[in-house]
Amino acid sequence: MPIHPDVQAYNDAQSPEDRLICDTLAKAIERHLKGSENKVWHRHPVWFLDGNPIVGYSKLKDAVRLLFWSGQSFDEPALAPEGSFKAAEARYTAASQISAKDLKRWLAKAADIQWDYKNIVKRKGKLVRVKRP
Repeated sequence: MPIHPDVQAYNDAQSPEDRLICDTLAKAIERHLKGSENKVWHRHPVWFLDGNPIVGYSKLKDAVRLLFWSGQSFDEPALAPEGSFKAAEARYTAASQISAKDLKRWLAKAADIQWDYKNIVKRKGKLVRVKRP
């Protein structure tokens, strides 16, 4: 699926360096996360598989944060735990910091290793691992 116009508008609204980071991330996610859909969700670009949030990014005060909802399960030391569930992040202040090789590997793991955030409210905050075919 092509990059959603709202996601592109989000990227376009960033400073030149942050826009380059966002565009680089969006293109890599689109290329490597097959079958995903993307949109601006809670004011930030997010990619979903079967309605489940997988990866997204957001502009923070001092960096662009790449967030994998199930990233703590990837066993990747370069991803830092984020929040009280299973999310993990990487932060970038320049596009040159993005490792295409790492990003491709993380996106492959993101497609394979998923926790069911789509139904977290229905399950009263309990996360269950999604079984992928």
